[in-house]
Amino acid sequence: MEEEEKFIVDVRSRIGLEKYQTIVSSGGHHIIVDEPESSGGGNTGADPQTLLLGSLGSCTAITLRMYFNRKNWPVEDITVDVQLFKTGAEKVIKCLIDYNGELTAEQRLRLVQIASACPVHKILEKSIPIVTSLK
Repeated sequence: MEEEEKFIVDVRSRIGLEKYQTIVSSGGHHIIVDEPESSGGGNTGADPQTLLLGSLGSCTAITLRMYFNRKNWPVEDITVDVQLFKTGAEKVIKCLIDYNGELTAEQRLRLVQIASACPVHKILEKSIPIVTSLK
C-alpha cells in the first residue's frame, strides 16, 4: 500500500529584472535573497547558500531551546555557527554549538544528539528527491 503524500510547507521565490535579487515568501513573511557584488548581484540580502546554512542553524537552535525548556535545563542562550567547507569535490557542513549555562557531561552528550535531530538537519543529511516541473 502506497503512502499518501502529505503537504508540509510552501515557499515562493520570485525574481524580476533587478539582477539576482529574489524575494522569498511564505506564510506572510518575506526574505530578500541576492548574490554578492563579486558575483554580479546587488548584495541586498543573504545569498542562497547562506540562507540554507541559516536555516540549519536556526532550526538547530530552536530544537535545542524546545528541548531545554521541556527538560528545565538551565541554559540561557544558544549560539549555532554553521560553516560550509569544500575539499575537492566533497562539501561538508559543520555545526558548532555554544551555550550559556551549566550542563553535566551526560547532558552535553544529549545536546549533540538533539541538535542532530532537528528537521532541517534530517533533510540535509539524507538524499532527498527534488522534482522540478513547469506549472
